[in-house]
Amino acid sequence: MSSIDPRTDPRFSQPGHPPATITEFEGVRSLHLGTSWVQGAMRLSRPDAIELEYVQMMMTWMLFQPSPRHIVQLGLGSAALTKFSYLRFPDARVTAIELNPNVIAICRALFGLPPDDARLSVREMNGLDFVLDPANHGKIDVLQVDLYDEEARGPVLDTPEFYQACLDCLAPGGIMTTNVFGDDFSNYDKNLQVMEQVFDAVVWLPEVHDANIVVVAFKDAPQVDFSALYERAGEIKRRYNLPAKQWVNGLKEWMRDHAD
Repeated sequence: MSSIDPRTDPRFSQPGHPPATITEFEGVRSLHLGTSWVQGAMRLSRPDAIELEYVQMMMTWMLFQPSPRHIVQLGLGSAALTKFSYLRFPDARVTAIELNPNVIAICRALFGLPPDDARLSVREMNGLDFVLDPANHGKIDVLQVDLYDEEARGPVLDTPEFYQACLDCLAPGGIMTTNVFGDDFSNYDKNLQVMEQVFDAVVWLPEVHDANIVVVAFKDAPQVDFSALYERAGEIKRRYNLPAKQWVNGLKEWMRDHAD
C-alpha cells in the first residue's frame, strides 16, 4: 500500500479545515481528511465509475426518477456521485455543496472533477445554509446527502430542522438519498425517526460494508410496482452498469419486514 500525503501542498491543506489526503492500494485511490477514515474512492482505471457499493446505492433514486432536472449533492466526498450525475444525466443541472475547500481542490486535481460550467456548480458552503435558503426550495428533483467530518462518527447534520429543510428543497416527486453510517446504533434510530416524521415515505436498504446504511426518503410516497422496478433495474444495469436489481431486492426485503 502506497501512501501519498499531499499535506505539504497548500492547495489541499488550507487552515481552518481538515487537510485532504489520499492513499492508493491495488489501483484504487481513496480520499481521507487527515485520518484513516475513507471519505471516498476512485478506481484509477475507471475514474468515472462509482467504486464503493454504498455510494452506488445512493443512486437508488434512479428506480423512481429516471429524468431529473436538478441533482444536488451535499458533501462532495471524492466527487463520485457528482461526476456520475454530471456525465450520465446530460440534461440535468448538477450542484455539489462542500464546506471544506481542501476537498474541492483535491477532487479537481486528483479525482477528475470537471470544472464548473453551465450545468455543473461546485459551491464552497455549509449544507445547512444551502437547504435553509428559500431560493432552493421546491426546485430539486434529487438530493444526495453524505455529510461526515474527519472522524466519521455520524452525520454532521441530522436535526429535524435540517431534514425539514431537505424536504422543503425537493420538487414534487423529489427524492432524497442519504448515508447514515455511524459508530453508534442510536445514531441510526435518531436519523431514521426524524426522517420518518418529516418525509411522506422512508425506506432503507440492507447494511453494506463498514456499517453504511442508505436511506431513501420520498417527498411523496410512490406507488411501488416491483415488476416495473425490476424492469427499470435491468435498464439501469445495461445503461449505467449499476447493480440496481440488488436495490430492488433490498426494497422488497424492507417492505416484507415492515409489512405491519
